[in-house]
Amino acid sequence: MGAIADGLDQLVYTQSLPSSTAAGLRALLRLEKGSTRRVASLLGVSQRTVQRWVTSRDGGRSRPSTAHARRIDSVVRARWQPRVRARRRAQAEERGIVFHTRARFGFTAQAASSDDPRQRLITQRLSGAVARELFAAHDAGAGEPQQTLILARGLGHAYFRDGGGRAQGLHIGFTDIEFVDFALV
Repeated sequence: MGAIADGLDQLVYTQSLPSSTAAGLRALLRLEKGSTRRVASLLGVSQRTVQRWVTSRDGGRSRPSTAHARRIDSVVRARWQPRVRARRRAQAEERGIVFHTRARFGFTAQAASSDDPRQRLITQRLSGAVARELFAAHDAGAGEPQQTLILARGLGHAYFRDGGGRAQGLHIGFTDIEFVDFALV
């Protein structure tokens, strides 16, 4: 995942996701009320395999393969705080989001213009429409370049064009992202 996708995930979760595969397995077991059979069906493995992964006997524990670890992570992400995610996403799409970043941002202008692309630290409120477009692209599996383009249009409209009141027709440059952070309005 890219920085923007990670930032969107952090926006909708109130508790951080389990950081390790073992913690993810424990979380799945907790979500499924301790049933290794249901966890196994979610992961597409046998019940005995899940039991081997979670056993606490010395030397008895085996580790999931890399492919299984990715599958565990994706299942945990899909099932982690579903009502909280839905509520926070609806709030972001209705009220908008605050976007905080350090990146190369500006528009193509004549040399020595104050708005020439350069490293900027920006904190900007973006509309709910931009949030909806970002979430739709994220859900569709859009890559980082497409999400960056959505943010560039939204930032250009809010930052340079002052909500559409001036500077129409500017070509916005938004590259070299150092970090991304989102917050609810």
